[in-house]
Parts: sequence; C-alpha cells; structure tokens
Amino acid sequence: MWAFGARQAARFAAALAGAFLLAAAVAALPGTGHGEGSAYLALWLRQAGLAVRFHFGTSQVSGLSAMAELARGLPVTLELVGSGALVAIVLGVPLGVLLGTGRRLRAAAPLIQIVAAAPVFCAGLLLLWLSAHLLGWHGAGPGKAAFWTLLLHRDPAAAASLKALAMPALTVGAAGAAAVQLALRRAASMAMEAPYRQGLRLMGLGGFEIDRAYLAPQILAGLLASLGEIALALFSAAAVAEWVFDWPGAAVLFVKSVALQDWSVAALVLLVFALITIAADFAGRLAAYVIAPEEVPA
Repeated sequence: MWAFGARQAARFAAALAGAFLLAAAVAALPGTGHGEGSAYLALWLRQAGLAVRFHFGTSQVSGLSAMAELARGLPVTLELVGSGALVAIVLGVPLGVLLGTGRRLRAAAPLIQIVAAAPVFCAGLLLLWLSAHLLGWHGAGPGKAAFWTLLLHRDPAAAASLKALAMPALTVGAAGAAAVQLALRRAASMAMEAPYRQGLRLMGLGGFEIDRAYLAPQILAGLLASLGEIALALFSAAAVAEWVFDWPGAAVLFVKSVALQDWSVAALVLLVFALITIAADFAGRLAAYVIAPEEVPA
C-alpha cells in the first residue's frame, strides 16, 4: 500500500509540474514574436514562477484580472459539470454494468460505442432545438450559478435558470455517461472472464454471492480508477454545451480566450481544469486500490 501510494504521489507531483509548466507556456505567448526563442524561454521561466502563485495578470479583452474572470465563470461551469455528472451516473452505471456482465448485451457494445462517439456539439444542437420548439425553453444561461443562488439567497429568478440548466446538463451528462459506461464495461468484462469465478462456483457459491463479494468491488474499483478520464470528458463536453446554450461559464471562457488570444485568461482556466482532472485521477486511483488492489495498475 505504501509503495503504491508513493508511486502515485510521484505521478501526481509530476502531473502538477507539467500542468503549471503548460499554463506558463500558454501565458507567455503574447510576450514574444515569431523566432524569438530565447526571449520566449526567459518569459516562460518567469511566468512559471508566477503561475505557482496563480498570478496571471489581467485580461487583454476585459481589463479585469484573470482571477476575476475565472471567479465569475468557474461556479457556473462546476454547477454544469456537477449536474452532468449526476446524469452520467444515472445513465452510464446501469448501461456499463449491463453491457459488461450480460453476455447477450455484449454484442450491442460496438453499437453503443458508435452512438456514444457522436459529436457532443450535435447532441447539444438537437437538445437546443427540442427545448426551443417542443418545450418552449428559450432562456440563456445565468450570470452566476443558479443552484447556489437559489439555495443561499432564495432568488426567484434562479428557479428559471435551474429550468434552463436541464438541457446543457443533459448534453454534458450524455458525454459523461459514455465515459462512465466505457469504464464500467471494461472493468466488468475483465472481471467476468476471471478464472476464480469457475472455482468459486465449484466450491458451491451462487452467482449472486460471487457478484456481491467479488464482482461488485472490481467494477467499482474500475470506475474509480477512471475518474480522471470521466472528469476530462465532462469538462470537454461543458465547453461545447456552454457555447451552444449560451452558458457563461469558465469552459466557454477558455474557448473565447483562445480565439481572442487572451492568453493570460486561457492559461489560468486551463490550469484550473487540469488541476481538477489530475486531483480526480489521483484520488480515484487511491480509492480504487483500497477497494481492489489487483485492478489498479501500478
């Protein structure tokens, strides 16, 4: 356990260092022109020291500090990603378990993957059309996180924002469900082929007992070990959903900052998203090892 934890801590530290260096490289982009390699390297090293303190200067578009831009959009994105994660669990967990454990349903797995591989942008456009023409939902995204506004301040306007949250949350949740079911199907398929199952049956244990005592922990460990991949899928889908549904979060802020070459803001948003994903991967792998050590590669 301690050896595994030490290896994962080293992996976590290396990933953090890479995230800060990448963010510093992006933030240093506006400072030099083409062909000025030595000047860019010096600026990159200087920005790396500032990035560790989360100092990214001001936005070239709005004139506000990069931290102020992030603070305005990050709660909205986290609310969208959290809502999408709930949808992903509700849809992805049963689908992944069924496709991984049901022998007849395994034949449908390639078809499910084809459907899951459809661009999130297309799903967002379809849901936008359905919300506008069938449900009459035309509301754009809120200026701040709707759930926390409703919970803390009892703002009636936040109820309408919660209604508008449904469609983008479904878009993000569909992408997250694809990642969840893939992780579960992978873990369940490996567990179903394990040689110990036949031996336990010969010892007199029933299928339900074997699944409860051995299969369920392996599947859960497989899901936890893939938390980093799932978080990455959710944040990637959030960028598309926020753009399609006019949701003013940090994910679409990153896309707009890159388009407008506002590198300070883009670097900060990229760093925060990378840190969340890296932390999810680290925590998930540790939790998976506690549950089923044999299912987590070193």
